[in-house]
Amino acid sequence: MKNVHPYGDSPLFQPLVLGDLRLQNRIVMSPMSRNRARADDLPTALMATYYAQRASAGLIISESAQVSPQGKGYRNSPGIYAADQVAAWKTVVDGVHAAGGVMFLQLWHAGRSSHPDLQPDGGMPVGPSAIRPAVEVFTDAGLKAAPTPRALELREIPVVIEQYRQAARNALAAGFDGVEIHAGNGFLLDQFLRDGANRRQDAYGGSIANRTRLLLEIVSAVGTIWPSHRVGVRVSPAATYGDIVDSDPGALYGHLVRELNRFQLAYLHITEGELLSTRESPGMDFSALREAFDGVVISNNCYGFQDAEEVVRSGAVGMVSFGRPYIANPDLVERFRRGAALSDFDPSTLHDGGARGYTDYPPIDQPHTVSPQIDMADNG
Repeated sequence: MKNVHPYGDSPLFQPLVLGDLRLQNRIVMSPMSRNRARADDLPTALMATYYAQRASAGLIISESAQVSPQGKGYRNSPGIYAADQVAAWKTVVDGVHAAGGVMFLQLWHAGRSSHPDLQPDGGMPVGPSAIRPAVEVFTDAGLKAAPTPRALELREIPVVIEQYRQAARNALAAGFDGVEIHAGNGFLLDQFLRDGANRRQDAYGGSIANRTRLLLEIVSAVGTIWPSHRVGVRVSPAATYGDIVDSDPGALYGHLVRELNRFQLAYLHITEGELLSTRESPGMDFSALREAFDGVVISNNCYGFQDAEEVVRSGAVGMVSFGRPYIANPDLVERFRRGAALSDFDPSTLHDGGARGYTDYPPIDQPHTVSPQIDMADNG
């Protein structure tokens, strides 16, 4: 479509070279769990439609895909550990590519943010330590409180690392353009990073170097399958989602970023502040964190068009990811380009249901429900 608004020459619409990929713009579709996979963790044809509708994003990062049955954290989430899942994901990726898009798969293990109802043979969820999180988990029977997890034994950690490696291999077979390692939002790798959840006394607990060890070993393992410029990492240094905290996040994430620089990654995806709430975080200097990373930074959380444009124009970040605005606005890039109002979404369909509230939101040139209070604001 022709540019019909001065936003059309915004830096958000400029292409970006990411390793050997050329992205059509700086607008990223953030990973969002929508719970439309089958009960056996298989991606569906409906998911293929959903992602293809949003292929005008410079980069799509998929919803979290569990690297093993043990990694599942809520009902109807897709897996990337079995051959039939690979085949189903290939249909999704092929649709995005046919529509001109680029798509990374997010590799995920929920860790302690799970429930026996979701675990193989009704087993206990695992975490770095046996510390119960004050969270509820979405199961087939509704929301249930997460129990006290079982601490991963030292001998099990190489198994988890290998699960990530195999998941990365499966993502390659499915045709994805790259992978993102999810190390935020209170899930397993975030649990190992933060001293509020990790009380281990072995090589994976205690010091900052020890607590970052698992993530760095997984990055290294994934790097044996994918070139480093096709691998990203996501962190949420100030978020407490999943009932998780750290006593010194500045020191922790400063060390982590310095270590990640060794890998020459495609990007570092940073959720700033508290999830779905605010980017303000008195205990964390996100500007310093961005500057410390040698590669492309993707900023996320509560961004609207104007502040996303400003932060990209300043050179502080290369891209900005948008979550909830993409739910009801499959053509978000074009709406931003025209300066158009955004459609509202139906909260009752966010994490349940079929096509309704998922693939039935119309593009800009068809009738839609305007939600002035959103005002191009991102909350995810």
